[in-house]
Amino acid sequence: MKPTPLPHAVSRLRSARLERSTRPFLARGGPKGERCSGCRLILSHCLCELRPVVPTRAGVCLLMAEHETLKPSNTGWLIADVVPDTMAFGWARTEVDPALLAVLADPQWQPYVVFPGEFVTPERVISELLPVDAEQDNHKRPLFILLDATWPEARKIFKKSPYLAKFPVLSLLPEQLSRYRLRRSRRDDHLCTSEVAALCLGLAGETAAAGALEMYLDLFTDHYLRAKQQLKVEWEDELHVQMRELVRGL
Repeated sequence: MKPTPLPHAVSRLRSARLERSTRPFLARGGPKGERCSGCRLILSHCLCELRPVVPTRAGVCLLMAEHETLKPSNTGWLIADVVPDTMAFGWARTEVDPALLAVLADPQWQPYVVFPGEFVTPERVISELLPVDAEQDNHKRPLFILLDATWPEARKIFKKSPYLAKFPVLSLLPEQLSRYRLRRSRRDDHLCTSEVAALCLGLAGETAAAGALEMYLDLFTDHYLRAKQQLKVEWEDELHVQMRELVRGL
């Protein structure tokens, strides 16, 4: 079994959130709620050995609502597991993390706010990435800004974050219905954060990372639900065999 991965951006944000808590956070799970610090699952269902890390040119910037990092079902964590250049920041209406503003101002990145175009003025909305200027030696890398929150919270973040107003809004038109089964949305066409990230990576030509993230979400969902239902993991089923082959090839 692989050693527990080093903390990534979402993991560090979760730790900081726990430090600010006035009451201890007790996750339901094992005999005493023990969960793996690497994947947040109970120890018998840990999937850290099957984590696919896929280097990408594209980056992901997560703006996370207050309690998202504490939810074991949060899928922003999965993005940070797979995509090394994932950054995560807690969102607050009254203040902005200076590190977030520094990332958005970094000339290596071309930020895109990922949000439904039906709620945005048409002149800001795009459905494909901006063309790269071939005459420039330092082509900007796409940075996908994902609002990791419930739908009402995401709309609030979008409306009350003026520092995002100068960036294009990437509106996705997914042809697939959401396969996410851990929390229910009122609409089947509302994708979870990990699914949105996979679609963005696909638009950026990062097909290996997009495919790995999709499979990893399926694996996480399988382990999570089996743990919840007190069922053993089927380590030799098709999904697990495919994931082991993928990880070996990275």
